[in-house]
Amino acid sequence: MESTRFEQQMQFIIEIDKLKNILRKTKLIDGTRYENDAEHTWHLMIMAVTLLEHANSKELNLLKVIRMLMIHDIVEIDAGDTFAYDNKGREDKREREEKAAARIFGLLPEDQRDACLELWNEFEDRTTDESKYAAALDRLQPLLFNYHNQGETWKKHGITSERVTAFNQHIGEGSEVLWEYAKDLIDQALDKGYITSSKDAATI
Repeated sequence: MESTRFEQQMQFIIEIDKLKNILRKTKLIDGTRYENDAEHTWHLMIMAVTLLEHANSKELNLLKVIRMLMIHDIVEIDAGDTFAYDNKGREDKREREEKAAARIFGLLPEDQRDACLELWNEFEDRTTDESKYAAALDRLQPLLFNYHNQGETWKKHGITSERVTAFNQHIGEGSEVLWEYAKDLIDQALDKGYITSSKDAATI
């Protein structure tokens, strides 16, 4: 084992501990506190395994999906979490995250750095079956949380059902089953008053 390679790997492992301190804009299902990125990552990987049978593609490389989910939010150590419905913040999101990816994955040995960058870009581009399924899970999870904590984030930021539907519709690219489920949650949220359907509601 080359000590330099090992030291690079350990440096990366130490660095990504910071992910536990990056708070997302979505509260836990019980509403007690905001979720952190490390918890989000863990939850998505569990979802990927549990819900695999509902993916549109039946030939998915599950390990690749898990690896994609495992690393996709690491960039937020530098770039921070961009709120899904913050249109202004999303304008330079890719640029900020690409810079973060170069630095953080750059801590690794060259071969592992390149592998992580390739997976991260694949997730962001959503052009493969694996990335479409991974991205579907990444969109479904906060929607699920918002429904079960009675729309706390939606209400706080005046997010309408139309915006939620539009933003999350690519769930269907990875799983039609999950997208039907998501649409049903949005409809139920409307019926229960967790979210509104007003074109004039406040926007971010």
